Amino acid sequence: MNMDEILKTFIAESEELLQQMEAALLQIEQAPDDAELINAIFRAAHTIKGSAGLFGLDHVVAFTHVAESVLDRIRSGEMAFDETLSALFLEVCDHLNGLIARVSSGSEPEADFQAVGAALVQRLEHYLQPSAQAAQPTAVARALVTPVDGVAAGHWHLSLRFGPDMLRNGMDPLAFVRYLNTFGRIVNIVTLFDAIPTAAEMDPETCYLGFEVAFDSDADKETIEAAFEFVREDSQIRILPPHSRSSDYCQLIDDLPEEDLRLGEILVRCGTLTATELDEVLRRQADPAVPRKPIGEVLVEAQLVNPPVVDAALNKQRKIKEQRAPASEGQLIRIDATKLDQLIDLIGELIIAGAGTQLIAQQSGLTTLVESTGVLSRLVEEVRDTALTLRMVQIGTTFNRFQRVVRDVSKEIGKDIALRISGGDTELDKTVVEKIGDPLTHLIRNAMDHGIESAELRLARGKPAQGTVGLNAYHESSSIVIEVTDDGGGLSRERILRKATERGLISEGQVLGDKEVFNLIFEPGFSTAEQISNLSGRGVGMDVVKKNITALRGSVDLTSEEGRGTTVTIRLPLTLAIIDGFLIGVGKAAYVVPLEAVEECIELTEAASVQASGNDYLDLRGEVLPVLRLRQLFAIEEAPPRRQNVVVVRYAGQRAGLVVDQLLGEFQTVIKPLGPLFDHNRSLGGFTILGSGAVALILSVPGLIGEASSTTVSAHAAVPA
Repeated sequence: MNMDEILKTFIAESEELLQQMEAALLQIEQAPDDAELINAIFRAAHTIKGSAGLFGLDHVVAFTHVAESVLDRIRSGEMAFDETLSALFLEVCDHLNGLIARVSSGSEPEADFQAVGAALVQRLEHYLQPSAQAAQPTAVARALVTPVDGVAAGHWHLSLRFGPDMLRNGMDPLAFVRYLNTFGRIVNIVTLFDAIPTAAEMDPETCYLGFEVAFDSDADKETIEAAFEFVREDSQIRILPPHSRSSDYCQLIDDLPEEDLRLGEILVRCGTLTATELDEVLRRQADPAVPRKPIGEVLVEAQLVNPPVVDAALNKQRKIKEQRAPASEGQLIRIDATKLDQLIDLIGELIIAGAGTQLIAQQSGLTTLVESTGVLSRLVEEVRDTALTLRMVQIGTTFNRFQRVVRDVSKEIGKDIALRISGGDTELDKTVVEKIGDPLTHLIRNAMDHGIESAELRLARGKPAQGTVGLNAYHESSSIVIEVTDDGGGLSRERILRKATERGLISEGQVLGDKEVFNLIFEPGFSTAEQISNLSGRGVGMDVVKKNITALRGSVDLTSEEGRGTTVTIRLPLTLAIIDGFLIGVGKAAYVVPLEAVEECIELTEAASVQASGNDYLDLRGEVLPVLRLRQLFAIEEAPPRRQNVVVVRYAGQRAGLVVDQLLGEFQTVIKPLGPLFDHNRSLGGFTILGSGAVALILSVPGLIGEASSTTVSAHAAVPA
């Protein structure tokens, strides 16, 4: 690992900490005395400050230090979180996000951005001024600062054994020691050279240093641990609070690699043990008549600690060892998203190459070769499924970000609105999650400004004064459904029709169902808002929502009940990379239908073909089935074969039949995007490459069902007996 990689880790972890900080700040308004939330906010700011100091990011350290000082006063009970403070720290969180973003891009903060930071520092320093009427610490505040296990003020003991690759990774051991002086004072330090080999065996790039440090600081253990955040995995870092229990020092001595005599001298020099205590321990260890015993037992016999203390320490150590093995098996690792994308691309090429190999094997007629390629195909499919799960992430993280949006927008427009989240554990492809954020933002802001009524109007309608916007996600077949709901005033069907007629979107007297009427709001420039605000009413946004969702091979629908509220339903594929497809043939061309959308396949009998001739529906066991002839849709001029088939597809509760020439079976499909020339074609969702090297178009089932439904006239509502 080099410094660039370590810096990337710092940036990624800082972004995660700031997300946690923002989430805690949004909750602190409802629970200003919650000790866990206060600690979470402080811990995030403090960790970022400590890590930034290791990289020499002084501007980040300076800004975060002021914010941390205010948070420290809150932890000590000198002040409490109120609405003003929480709003201020949300701005602090935003500014830290900006600082980290500039570190990531390698750019210096602009003058305007620095001015914003300076203004925030002034507002924070206002809370650092001494007050004659300082509040007494509350019970919660006292719980935050009360020492644990009898720890009192005094010297900390730090035992540092840096990893051998530290210098190769671009890290300086002395930099960590110097950094301790930024929040405390090094009372005494002993440098250890015991691990240095002979000159002939020494590697100049290997770190052999260790330190035993007596450290005086008012900081807590988390603060000190944060100073070594980036070397903890490769180094042995042990931190004992002042006046720790003797059992803790026993464990320290047992774990360190030096000889007991040498280590005892070091601990005396640091002030950890007195000379009398050390003499008693060494005397018993040097007595040949006394068998070698663990240091904890020796200290007990020397009456330096009580047996229950050692027993408790040993039990705790035993439990830790028992839990350590399974815990290490479930450890997570951080992987660059681009590496996952490359892996999926390579698997896609492997699938295409495997299909070609399987085709050659079938043409050869060699049974053993066909069986071998069949096994290979199954293994590739398992690799594909496993790789796709690596890209799956929970949508709850994206949902939680809208807590801030709802808070800020509700204050801006003067409404009391709450966000209700459900289904946050629903998983889908990370690429879909990244791209769905903007459409959801449009929908939520529009629901708040355009849907939720004022508190007075809600009370007059018998509703609670607080409005609610909901986000819900769930799986449906091999798709994910996201619902954005509100309990506002709903949409006026008559007003939408009137506006649509004025704009020429529909003709006078045209009959439309509720779904068609409500979906008119997704037309470019369409708006029914009577007043223009900063958030909505200009006729922009909803058409962009539909365009972005369609680009993800999804669909969006809207239902509404006037006076009760509105629901926007988004359906998206779980992944945009590889799917199971069903291969069909029309003429000489091949097409792929997503397998999860295929409900059944039926033969188009002569009677059914005659019935459907000139019509756009079939009688499917007494039900009307809209049909779409792909031969006509794609203008294939070849004569159709005598026998044709109908592929029945379903999407969002609607069904349609696709009339095709051949059914070619299942096919692992690597989705490749079409060019901008096909952007307006609703029937196509991409293309793929077959094993023969030929290109097959991937059909968009939502678009095809919409095409079939739009051509079905109302006269087909009843099927003749």
